[in-house]
Amino acid sequence: MKNENLKYTSDIAFTTSVKSIQEKFHSRSSYAQMEQSGGWQSEVTEQLTQFLSNQDSFYFSTSNNEGQPYTQHRGGPKGFLKTIDGNTLAFADFSGNRQYITAGNLSENNKAFIFLMDYPSKTRIKIWGTAKIVEDDTELLASLADDSYRARLERVIVFEVKAWDVNCRQHIQQRFTQEDIKTITAPLNEKIEALEIQLKKLKS
Repeated sequence: MKNENLKYTSDIAFTTSVKSIQEKFHSRSSYAQMEQSGGWQSEVTEQLTQFLSNQDSFYFSTSNNEGQPYTQHRGGPKGFLKTIDGNTLAFADFSGNRQYITAGNLSENNKAFIFLMDYPSKTRIKIWGTAKIVEDDTELLASLADDSYRARLERVIVFEVKAWDVNCRQHIQQRFTQEDIKTITAPLNEKIEALEIQLKKLKS
């Protein structure tokens, strides 16, 4: 659902002051072409849902009424940031250090931002929107709960997508988790083991 207050979806980030600086440094025309050709996505597509299903972490940004930003890392099993519908994402919020900075910020300023980085595929996705705390929807909480995680589920954060964009791959260095490396090297380890057995037989 496109924000009716914006001419283009990307206007959520490309404010008047941003466009003025783009003009100054001669990048405005290329972004204007992007806007006129359809611009950024404003709905949760199958492509985005598939990408989210493979992510085990992201960065979540909020700010308070004074404009002080705060970014926190969120982690969990792959796909814990779930698609609810074509405009909505949600994730479980478990008991932690009990600072409640994100919850406090959202109580006075619902604007939020999600940044995802997939290092193996060198893909980064930026999502702008609004977020709210939900504590009393038992069905929603149950659908996002993680029985394997021992911490208590305190609330759900529901994120309404306003715009999202796939960012440039330049300067992203590929990195892999231990699980990724184990999967990649498994055939090699099996081959090495088989060769070692064969070598022992030849020696005997």
